[in-house]
Amino acid sequence: MKAAISQGRSATPATRRGLRPTTLVAIATLVVLAALPLFAKSYALTSYRDVLLLAVFALSLDIFWGRTGILSFGHATFFGLGAYGMAVVAIHFEIDPAWVSLAGLLFGVGLAAAVATLVGYFILYGGVRGAYFTIVTLALTLIAHHVAVGWSDVTGGDSGLIGVPPITLFGYAFIGSTESYYLALAVLTVALFGSMRLLHGRLGLVLAAIRDSETKARTLGYRTDRTLLLTFVASASLAALAGAVYAAGTGFVAPDFIALLLSTEVIIWVAVGGSGTLIGPVIGTAIVWKLQQEISSISIAAWPIALGSFFILLVLVFPQGLPAYLLKKVRALRSGKGAAP
Repeated sequence: MKAAISQGRSATPATRRGLRPTTLVAIATLVVLAALPLFAKSYALTSYRDVLLLAVFALSLDIFWGRTGILSFGHATFFGLGAYGMAVVAIHFEIDPAWVSLAGLLFGVGLAAAVATLVGYFILYGGVRGAYFTIVTLALTLIAHHVAVGWSDVTGGDSGLIGVPPITLFGYAFIGSTESYYLALAVLTVALFGSMRLLHGRLGLVLAAIRDSETKARTLGYRTDRTLLLTFVASASLAALAGAVYAAGTGFVAPDFIALLLSTEVIIWVAVGGSGTLIGPVIGTAIVWKLQQEISSISIAAWPIALGSFFILLVLVFPQGLPAYLLKKVRALRSGKGAAP
């Protein structure tokens, strides 16, 4: 296993000569997204902006779940901490408007990173893995949601907090729909290519070794607990960043930002796009969002039922993700045509 990691490290320069298929798909996707404001109406860009930030949230989960095989059912906790951190700083603290956004981002991301470090240290260094890890993170979301509702003096309770100002960085305010859209796209671009840069290298190989057999990886001298903890904290921090920018874009936060339903939905977004692909969750988020819009336009009450049915279909029919399933079908059709006389 260690030889494979070393071999993969030595092969890194060679892989740079040609782009990976996922990288090509990522570049094509981002080019399309960059051109979208030229064709979309301004009011629609706000919805597309939210989808991009939710895609960053899905990407954050894929960094940990997709590469380690350990499912976190509490990722909405970190998204919500980022959103509430931004809102609390902006509304309750008297900070210069030129710096309030930066302070809110740092506070929200720092709070999520601190919680992830504390919780992750005890459960990961304690040997909690698999379904038990999922259960613990599920409980974390329930606790966080209860705090968000019960601590009404700070969080606004069931009503949440309204009046979060738009992001202002270095004197420039991202007020318009186009400006906020490109800010969300910039966050997604940096997060996506930064993740690919790290996880397509030695770190990705180590995480793959841990996923295959943590015992063997530890025997070979790798500090698996520390690697998993750092990955978990990085994943949580990215989720908090998405939540903070999301709160500034929408102008409010609510307990739904830190609820169990959001933790469930993000798992489906990642699963639809293909866990472990990085660009897949971005596509999966857009697919599920579009599906939700179509079904909710018919009946709002029908969406939770459709979501559950879609998840069952996902597990039974295309467990590797919808894009991988469609690609497999296309290859089968091509091979069938090639074999035809």
